[in-house]
Amino acid sequence: MRKEPFFVGDIVHVFNRGNRKQEIVRDDKDRKRFIQMLYYFNDEYAPLNLWKSDFHNMFERLPEWPERDPLVEIHGFTLMNNHYHLILLEKKERGVTKFMQKLGTGVTNRFNTRYKETGRLFQGAYKARRVDKDNYLQYLIVYIHIKNIFELYPGGLKNALAHFDDAYECALRYPYSSLGAYFSPEHIATPVIVKDMFGDTLKNKEDFKEFAKNCMNFVYFDERAGKVNIMEV
Repeated sequence: MRKEPFFVGDIVHVFNRGNRKQEIVRDDKDRKRFIQMLYYFNDEYAPLNLWKSDFHNMFERLPEWPERDPLVEIHGFTLMNNHYHLILLEKKERGVTKFMQKLGTGVTNRFNTRYKETGRLFQGAYKARRVDKDNYLQYLIVYIHIKNIFELYPGGLKNALAHFDDAYECALRYPYSSLGAYFSPEHIATPVIVKDMFGDTLKNKEDFKEFAKNCMNFVYFDERAGKVNIMEV
């Protein structure tokens, strides 16, 4: 995938997968720590050994730390067993680059330490593409928050589409995606994300459900190109 220059204000879709499609998280403790890292590494200040830390709560900030100074705005994410997707807005010059370097290093170091592994965790450098069209962003939201998670539904994607209403409720409850945070302030990911980008798209969960249902059959992810594509119908 070609590299693109990003500028302050750009919306960027970031994706990465485990090396040889291996798992990058193995249990809920790993998944919760990934969400913590999204929060803590999105800061000009982040201790290099942050991945070793145990906090009293998910998003504790130690008193000796300087005031939080985010590198990016995180507007959406989904974590799966062997890959993740992020929707970021570049807030500072090279903010995406700095944030992703911290995140990739932290996730890899923690995984290798916990599981006594060595070597690289991810298949390579993260893939990142600027989102420059509103309609593309809407389809990206559906792919990241719905179609990805439908793969986890009993029986997989095909069965999820056959039981769409139930599968959609499961997607809303999935803790390791930002979708539920748009509709519930108690969601685990609420402190991580900024919720002002998507406007009416995620204003009402029933309206979004209908929109997602209408486009599920022709939205897919082209991993080689690193982008969501829309099948012609």
